[in-house]
Amino acid sequence: MNFEAFFATKLDGLRQEGRYRVFAELERQSGSFPRAFRYSEGARSDVTVWCSNDYLGMGQNTKVVAAMHEALDRCGAGAGGTRNISGTNHYHVLLERELADLHGKEAALLFTSGYVSNWATLSTLGANIPGCVIFSDEGNHASMIEGIRHSRAEKRLWKHNDPKDLDRLLSEYGRDVPKLVAFESVYSMDGDISPIRAILDVAEKHGAMTYLDEVHGVGLYGPRGGGIAEREGLMDRITIIEGTLGKAFGVVGGYITGSAAICDFVRSFASGFIFTTALPPAVAAGALASIRHLKESSFERARHQSVVRKVRTRLDRLGIPTMPNPSHIVPVMVCDAAKCKWISDLLLDNYGIYVQPINYPTVPRKTERLRITPSPLHSDADIDHLIGALSDLWSHCAIARAVA
Repeated sequence: MNFEAFFATKLDGLRQEGRYRVFAELERQSGSFPRAFRYSEGARSDVTVWCSNDYLGMGQNTKVVAAMHEALDRCGAGAGGTRNISGTNHYHVLLERELADLHGKEAALLFTSGYVSNWATLSTLGANIPGCVIFSDEGNHASMIEGIRHSRAEKRLWKHNDPKDLDRLLSEYGRDVPKLVAFESVYSMDGDISPIRAILDVAEKHGAMTYLDEVHGVGLYGPRGGGIAEREGLMDRITIIEGTLGKAFGVVGGYITGSAAICDFVRSFASGFIFTTALPPAVAAGALASIRHLKESSFERARHQSVVRKVRTRLDRLGIPTMPNPSHIVPVMVCDAAKCKWISDLLLDNYGIYVQPINYPTVPRKTERLRITPSPLHSDADIDHLIGALSDLWSHCAIARAVA
């Protein structure tokens, strides 16, 4: 087999469909979020980022940066090993305590990313609980899907955000069958929010454990940034709450929170935890500072929601089609892979606006979109520039506008 020709043919297919992924080479400007430098063909230009998952700009918060500098000076660059072999730093322990407190749980466990925390935890539970059946929302993230698949446990998919369908499937199993219901709070591409209370009612009716992915909710919702479950007063009813340090908290890493026994079980049996080098102490220190700040400050969350409302209102007035949802994610619907990439390229090259096109397989075909994530640090002038550019390009590309 000519492997090189095979690879080239498959990549050419992606290009022809307009969904070949090109990375924008950026250099974030400390203290100037959402500004960045873009490097392209040997030149450097200024861009405004409108698609960052650093939702609150905490990656450049002065408290976070100072905490990381201090930890770097105290501890050096790396953790020095896995958590089991010399890699458990004092900052890791403090951070896990802070995360447990954030979610009202007995314990927490750190991972190197949110992907790994989902994959490792779900695969470990599914593989080690005899006869476990995992009930997965059909809209769940790839990391959850892969973790469940790797566990080799029986998997049942229930219709997205549909407690009645979940109830129907759970009813097929007796109470003696171990069951785990896995779902998310905020779904990252459509921006919809799950009916957590109704899902918990169904799960408890059937004696099932619950696993909630809050990666797009932590820091952003709830009086202390505990996520949608905290906002709804439901954290105590959830078996495991999983989150990330790489989005609203502005650093990197993932975690789970739950009972001491569950966290210890995953710590002791999950290969994705046992055999991975621990997070650098400076990263843990930065996350610790970010969480502590957002527990006490609601300013960032309030300003964030205000900017989101402004962007949505301005887009609606111009008939730029968006997917309605109650969250901070603003999907601008293009529904054509080639046009989606074309608009993204024109925004970047001609307007200095960076919004990554989202194409299949991240979203279904014919639902291609620009996923806009406003931040509390986008100014009114930034909003004016974005809205004006999108209006120009919508006319230029002859894309239908929404009817009011």
